[in-house]
Amino acid sequence: MMIKVVIDGQTYQVDVEDIHARPVIAVIEGERYEVWPEMDASAPASAPAMAAPEQVVASAPAPAQPQSAGGGNTITAPLPGVIVAITAKPGDKVTKGQELCTLEAMKMKNAIRSGRDGVVGSIEVAVGDQVSHGQVLMTYSG
Repeated sequence: MMIKVVIDGQTYQVDVEDIHARPVIAVIEGERYEVWPEMDASAPASAPAMAAPEQVVASAPAPAQPQSAGGGNTITAPLPGVIVAITAKPGDKVTKGQELCTLEAMKMKNAIRSGRDGVVGSIEVAVGDQVSHGQVLMTYSG
């Protein structure tokens, strides 16, 4: 299903595969994202926490593959949020798709994953840091 979503004044065309699947898979501008909606304590037990597709997608999809800049040597924040966990450290060998850190945005935890095989060069953020869209989170060495 195609949905038009506006986040921070920017409009996105979002293709949502199955709103009831977990994770919810959304494709935005050719990029595939996994969204893990949290259960809302006020929602009925038999209903999804976020029944409207616009709410699920607008709550900041998590990337299956993070956006990269600088020739693929950096991992950047795909959306603004707060870093709540960092699972990689400098010198770690990582594989494409491996979780490197978790960014929370709009009460949703988003796994930020490696876009390629490589070695983590530096970590540019700390747990608790507020990050903006496009901010460098980590670099690859070499």
